[in-house]
Amino acid sequence: MDSEDSEDENIEFNLDSGLNEVVPEIKRNLVGFWLLGLFNNFAYVIMLSAAHDLLRENANQDEIEPQPEIGSADNETSPILYSNNTGRDCNPVSTGAILLADILPAILIKSLAPFLHLPASLKVSVVTILAGASFLIVSFSHSNLVTYTGVICASLSSGLGEVTFLSYSHQFHPMVISAWSSGTGGAGVLGAGSFALLTHLGLSPRTTLLLMLVVPVGMFLTFFFLIKPSSQGHAEDSVPLVLQEETELGSRMTFQEKLGSMRGLLRYMIPLGLVYFFEYLINQGLFELLYFPKSGLTHSQQYRWYQLDYQMGVLVSRSSLHWIKIEKIGLLALLQFTNFIIFLLQSIYWVSSSLWIVFLLIFLEGLLGGAAYVNTFYRISMEVETRRKEFSLGIASLADSTAIGLAGFVSIYIHNLICALPINNSSFLA
Repeated sequence: MDSEDSEDENIEFNLDSGLNEVVPEIKRNLVGFWLLGLFNNFAYVIMLSAAHDLLRENANQDEIEPQPEIGSADNETSPILYSNNTGRDCNPVSTGAILLADILPAILIKSLAPFLHLPASLKVSVVTILAGASFLIVSFSHSNLVTYTGVICASLSSGLGEVTFLSYSHQFHPMVISAWSSGTGGAGVLGAGSFALLTHLGLSPRTTLLLMLVVPVGMFLTFFFLIKPSSQGHAEDSVPLVLQEETELGSRMTFQEKLGSMRGLLRYMIPLGLVYFFEYLINQGLFELLYFPKSGLTHSQQYRWYQLDYQMGVLVSRSSLHWIKIEKIGLLALLQFTNFIIFLLQSIYWVSSSLWIVFLLIFLEGLLGGAAYVNTFYRISMEVETRRKEFSLGIASLADSTAIGLAGFVSIYIHNLICALPINNSSFLA
């Protein structure tokens, strides 16, 4: 950041001055963007948290007559049809399959949305409808095909929402980037936490999903009735959203300019993508293989608490921008790769019998991923010229989504490979 740039100095001053010194209008927008981050990522998180349960229930329903009661929170009294002769407790389908359904449509929508000039109000309306449909479809599904359809709706919703809200943030005070990132971290904790808690209390996974219909309603109300462009952003408060977008058409980047800008964004996108690639190899390729039978928790319960632990790390680091800023995202990628190797060795050889060590490493994994996300988008918001900022913030979100999609494919291969291996150290698994 150039020290001679008065605008950047003013932004830095405001960022370091704390929430108590910003104007009430900006506070309102900070709360609004925190809620938008929360609501936007909620469906995505819930689908990943429920992945093990949904695949398990669908597998049991395909094999058992009569079908098991859905009212049972875990359905773990049913025979373990998903084990194999290696002694490992494996679902026939990796949770990486849910991940692919939860991310590939998001990649598609994120690739197209920055090139389309549609009113933000229209895009947000579509986002809320898709989110609501995802909860309804999955909650009433009894087959993998229908389940995947619901997850795809969640993916389209979160993908379109992320690129829309990140692009729209250029009309607000720069601190909304931090608020948005913190809200997405909150979605992880509240989403994974509420799912783990409600199912632990006895609600079935599918009933729990129905309760989440309050989330898209909250998103709709927040966008249309809470936030408004800040006087310190790049648009005047008195200009309506649709007119605002129309008056900016003349200064919008051409298609060729957008393609050219993407080359300059690679220095932000590649390190972020690497962090997320290794992160989701762990989450969807290895989490379900880290089963400790002596812990007192069922396999499904362990998976849910792994997801919550990870999301807590994400929340902490995505909320840390006010206190610490990281420029070397490549270092975070190296640390995440190290984390992946540790988890890979644990899932194959069971080198540690301590569930608490695994919880600690999962929390660290979440810290690294959240830090990479918030610092990458903060740097883009501060370093990219104003005219290119809207497009850059939107298209850069492709980095993590594309990496997650690649990780989904690889995680299925890793799951099948490890599940075919005999357990070499079963002394504490018996």
